[in-house]
Amino acid sequence: MREPSLLPVFGKLGIKPSVPISAKPMVSKGMNSMLARMREMLFLHGGLALKLSVVAWTVAVLAAVFFTMQA
Repeated sequence: MREPSLLPVFGKLGIKPSVPISAKPMVSKGMNSMLARMREMLFLHGGLALKLSVVAWTVAVLAAVFFTMQA
């Protein structure tokens, strides 16, 4: 049995035309400068920030467990 021919769906010969997409987030100038400062601070003190965040999360989890056990 013969299969029907495929009709082109997107443009010529079934090829989808390329569309340029801009994926830039819309950010204000103040927010842009703040993000640049945060990136610079993380670049300079990234290791320390990671250690402090791990300690903070550990303390938060232990405090939650402690208060749950007390209730």
